[in-house]
Amino acid sequence: MCLSLDDEIFCSTMVALFCFGDGGDGGRGVGCVNNGFEGDGSGKCGGGGGGHGMVELVMLVVVVVVVVVAEVLVVVVRHWRILEVLKVLRKHEEYSRGDVHRDGDYHRAVHVWIFAESTQELLIQKRSDCKDLWAGRWDISSAGHISAGDSSLITARRELQEELGIVLPKDAFEMLFVYLEDVTNDGKFINNEFNDVYLVTTVNPIPLDAFTLQETEVSAVKYISYEDYRNLLAKEDPDCVPYDVNGQYGQLFDIIARRYKENTIGRSLTLQKQLQRYAPVSLSAELTGLTEADREALVLLIKAAAIIDQIFYLQVWCCNPVLRDWLKKHADASQLDKLKWMSSLDENEAFLTTADSAIKLLPEATKRVTGWKGLEYKAAFPMQKPPGANLYPPDMDKVEFELWKKSLTEDQKQAATSFFTVTKRQSELSLDSSLYGCTDESTSHSVTSTHDLYSVPFSQEYNAFLTQAAELLHKAGELASSPSLKRFFHSKADAFLSNDYYDSDIAWMELNSKLDVTIGPYETYEDALFGYKATFEAFIGVRDDKATAQVKLFGDNLQVLEQNLPLDSVYKSKDVKSAPIRVIDLIYNAGDVKGPQTVAFNLPNDERIVKDRGTSMVMLKNISEAKFKHILLPIADVCITKEQQELVDFESFFTHIMCHECCHGIGPHSITLPDGRKSTVRLELQELHSALEEAKADIVGLWALKFLIHKDMLPKSLLKSMYVSFLAGCFRSVRFGLEEAHGKGQALQFNWLYEEGAIILNADETFSVDFTKVEGAVENLSRAILTIQAKGDKEAANVLLQKYGIMTNPIKVAMKKLEKIQVPVDIVPTFPVIDKILEQRQPMDHETDKASMTFYLPVIWLSGAIILIALLYELLLSNTEHLSMEEVAGIHEGFKLMDINKGKIPDGDLHIIMEAIHIMLQIIRRGLSFLLNGVMF
Repeated sequence: MCLSLDDEIFCSTMVALFCFGDGGDGGRGVGCVNNGFEGDGSGKCGGGGGGHGMVELVMLVVVVVVVVVAEVLVVVVRHWRILEVLKVLRKHEEYSRGDVHRDGDYHRAVHVWIFAESTQELLIQKRSDCKDLWAGRWDISSAGHISAGDSSLITARRELQEELGIVLPKDAFEMLFVYLEDVTNDGKFINNEFNDVYLVTTVNPIPLDAFTLQETEVSAVKYISYEDYRNLLAKEDPDCVPYDVNGQYGQLFDIIARRYKENTIGRSLTLQKQLQRYAPVSLSAELTGLTEADREALVLLIKAAAIIDQIFYLQVWCCNPVLRDWLKKHADASQLDKLKWMSSLDENEAFLTTADSAIKLLPEATKRVTGWKGLEYKAAFPMQKPPGANLYPPDMDKVEFELWKKSLTEDQKQAATSFFTVTKRQSELSLDSSLYGCTDESTSHSVTSTHDLYSVPFSQEYNAFLTQAAELLHKAGELASSPSLKRFFHSKADAFLSNDYYDSDIAWMELNSKLDVTIGPYETYEDALFGYKATFEAFIGVRDDKATAQVKLFGDNLQVLEQNLPLDSVYKSKDVKSAPIRVIDLIYNAGDVKGPQTVAFNLPNDERIVKDRGTSMVMLKNISEAKFKHILLPIADVCITKEQQELVDFESFFTHIMCHECCHGIGPHSITLPDGRKSTVRLELQELHSALEEAKADIVGLWALKFLIHKDMLPKSLLKSMYVSFLAGCFRSVRFGLEEAHGKGQALQFNWLYEEGAIILNADETFSVDFTKVEGAVENLSRAILTIQAKGDKEAANVLLQKYGIMTNPIKVAMKKLEKIQVPVDIVPTFPVIDKILEQRQPMDHETDKASMTFYLPVIWLSGAIILIALLYELLLSNTEHLSMEEVAGIHEGFKLMDINKGKIPDGDLHIIMEAIHIMLQIIRRGLSFLLNGVMF
């Protein structure tokens, strides 16, 4: 029997009925029938004193009403979950839970499993006897429907809190898989349910006393070995809710088994092989052109770049910082642990699991239990890289975002799709507030009451980091020798705090300095949902003046190239701005650009600036040279036919890179849609934009080089070598995988050219270029991509990428050959130049410490005097027990240090003195406290 709120209402109603007939002075009237309106006062019937029949009638009516209302409440309470409104899939409408199960409509739910790592056990709950399905059977740790308007992860968190009394943050929930459950219970209950299955991994089992069970849902909980539980399900044990462990649900047990029964040696070898795919390269650069002031500013820039790293870690995944620190801390535990730490070079492949992740302690997650320090859980490591990174809620899909966006004003829409905002949930904010006991008031003005999603500007979301970075940039600006560099630093620092990057982007375009810096949120590659949100990055380099002068040709001819593009004239811009080009040698990078090393970039991405002023390009020459030597030449040796290998040269490779970046600045950007609306290519193509834009820059770059060669602006020696060098480069980028924009774009180009016969797969499985067909194929693909962009035709873009942006057999042939010789996937640069600069700064910092000690010495003497008075005071009052042995020793050491070389401090004693000052200051506070206590009392 289930004693619940239903019974409480019923009992309260009965008490009201039985007490209502108490007759006061006339005795008890329970069970008495009164046939008239008047009583005889005998107490035999109802009220004492008689003559009050009308009052009794009214009271009787009230009783009946109370009974009816109570019974209605009983029904409502008993079936409140049936009345719960669910979102019905396919119909895109909302129905009650009862209607959904009656009609067999498809809907969504969550399953949450709690797994204790140390004992390899799953927590299972016993369903309440009141449940309308599988009452009294053992089931999932926690589960529930996703109500209309709710999201998956919020529902999972809420169900765990309501059913078991466990309050956990989002980083505890690992999304494993989605499966369809279809159950029919004698035709009365049809459950067509898509279940999002989550796993919460705890270090040890949670004590059963720590749970707070929702009695109407859960009658008991217990732990059971996951293997034993799987066996019970396989045997269809009548005490357990049935699940098909040989079907989709078996994934749960397979994932756990793989995770904890792996071969450590085999995994170490796998990670070692991954590491060997990267070629370590020491990058050099000439710093003689930098002034002393610029060198000092450079030190501040390196510190700011380290902060950019911190922000980028958070933008990709909420647990990145804690995971990084955890892996680093445990790197020396074993060879495997060291490889886990080093393998953080990888970008998209999940080389870790939650079993490898950081342990977090959260005592407030459950009720307190004597002798138990609290719940320890593993930060959930995603099995698949979240497409929206940490820029959107992890359980938000595109449909939800678009529905929200439609409800917004134009200004709010701009904020929602801005480069410089993150999208968050009100419900998540509410749950986190209940967990941590605080609210984020800084975002309250952005929250709307009608929708769960809201926007938060970067300046608020990353305020703690950006405030530090802004301060460093302001200081660097004061030191910078170049006026343009000074303006850039100051405007970028202001942008970090205002979230308005327009002026700082202009200042970056006008940068004319030997020290070349790019820092801030720029590229949108991490936003695989829409391509809206920018991530933080930093490039620090030294300008190569000679190479910069040589590439001016491209920037000066952008308008000529625009007017001759293979594109309908109606879509061509008549006012393309020239693109300043700077060639630098990289000396440090951070954030988004620290993984796969880019050889050039074209900024800004703000369509307003592109329209008004064009773009600027930066070429990283030493990166290009390193990649050509360590990657492109080995690829050409294996994949390009012998007759054409000599055509692969650095000049062609680097020239095409320059032209690629210039071609980002031509072609459609701001567009007019067929219905007359103004928009941009990025907004219309959304997540497809990055891959198509990279393909455009590549293929139109080849077309542009051919155009300039035919105009005698470039040497004809490039005419063949640029195509063959490009072909070798296709295989280089595709190895990053087709989920990455550059890889997908390269696959699109390769497969198109292969289909048109411009690329040939030879009998010996090498590739060559058919020079009679390549020019036409390049022009045709250029026209196709440019036209799609000009029309903002996302459907056509999707068709093109679905057909050509795939791993075809010819590409697989090349990849298989490259695997055999283990050509590096990329380079891993180190920056000895920076190490040298930082080392040179150490003596200066040391002198600063000595200068500061000139101030501290008188303080030490004064402190000693105060301590002596306090000590004498304590001795006089016989209260020396207040001083610990450590403090007494500190006093002695403090006085001893005062006589060091009569105020002259040897270098080796600086750290000792600083430590002593810290101890003595603590003692000063104690001494002052003693004195004040003596004076006051």
